[in-house]
Amino acid sequence: MSRNYITFDNTDLRDFGLYISGSNVFNAPERAYNEITIPGRNGTLLGSEKRLENIPVVYPSFIYTNFKVNCAGLRSFLLSKVGYKKLIDTYHPTEYRLGFYAGGLDAEMTSKLDAGQFDLTFNCKPQRFLLSGDTPVTLTASGTVNNPTLFDAQPLIRVYGTGDITVNGVTITISEADGYTDIDCEIMECYKGNALKNYAVSLDSVDFPVLSPGDNTIGFDGVTSAVITPRWWTL
Repeated sequence: MSRNYITFDNTDLRDFGLYISGSNVFNAPERAYNEITIPGRNGTLLGSEKRLENIPVVYPSFIYTNFKVNCAGLRSFLLSKVGYKKLIDTYHPTEYRLGFYAGGLDAEMTSKLDAGQFDLTFNCKPQRFLLSGDTPVTLTASGTVNNPTLFDAQPLIRVYGTGDITVNGVTITISEADGYTDIDCEIMECYKGNALKNYAVSLDSVDFPVLSPGDNTIGFDGVTSAVITPRWWTL
C-alpha cells in the first residue's frame, strides 16, 4: 500500500523520511462577515466582506527511520522558509495550497524503533489552486478563455505591444511597452521584471478584470498577443 506524502516549496518531504495521514486536509475555510443588529428587528443582517479566512492545515506525520537526524533536518528546512510557499499533498495531486510553516513540532519518539510521530501544521491561504491554472494560455487574436471552476480567478496577463486588451468588458490600455507588460490582477500592479509599469497602463474600471466561471471574452486592439496565466482555484 502506498503512503501519502507532501511537497513544500518544491521539496519532497520524503527526503526527511516523512509521510502523512488524513487529518483536516479536506476542510474548507470560513467566510469573513459582519453581523448587523437592527433594533426592533428579529435576527441579524449579514454584511459580507467578500473574503475568506486563512485555514490551518494539520498533517499527522510519521518518520519511520533515523528519526533524530531526519527530524532535525526537517525542522531546520521548514523554519528556513519565509513567506507563503507551494504546498502539495497526495490527497489532492492536481491542486496546491499556498502556506507557511506555522511552527511548533511536538515530536513523540517510539521507545523501541528509530521512528516518531507528530503533527505538522501549515497556515494556508483559503484557496486550493489548480495546477492547470499555472499553465499559460496564449492568444494571438481575440478569443475566449474558459474558467472550469465556480470562482472568479485573478489572472496574470502578459501583454505584448501597445494598445488595448479588453477582458470581460474591462479595457486595459498600454501606452508604452518594452516588449511586454505584465498585468497582475491579484496584486493590482503592472510591471516588467522588477520595474513597475503602472504609469504606462490605464484601466476604464476601478477594478482589475477577473476570469469568471464559464467563458470569458478577450478582445485585442493594437496589442499583438497575450499570455494569460489564469490561476484557477477552488475550495
